[in-house]
Amino acid sequence: MSDSYAGPEEAEAVDSEPQVPDEPSYDPAAPAPLGVERAPTGNADVDSGLARLGDADHLATEGHIEVYEDVHRGLRDALTALDARPGPSAPTGVPTPSYNRS
Repeated sequence: MSDSYAGPEEAEAVDSEPQVPDEPSYDPAAPAPLGVERAPTGNADVDSGLARLGDADHLATEGHIEVYEDVHRGLRDALTALDARPGPSAPTGVPTPSYNRS
């Protein structure tokens, strides 16, 4: 056998598993407000939805979807309510001509 062999000696143990750190090597940033201003619209339902968006500022990204879905549902309900509000009744019957055929 040759003396130039550079492998491990018989008495040395070979570590076959790579070393993996116990914790991630990065520190993710904590949730922070985006600083987007929300101006009141004058509609209570819409304004409450916009205020609810502020809750996402303090949540991790995974929690945003719940807030966005809640706001979307509220805005959709507000739009639906606009269609259901009582207003002047639609004309009924046959329209009469506004001119006289004499």
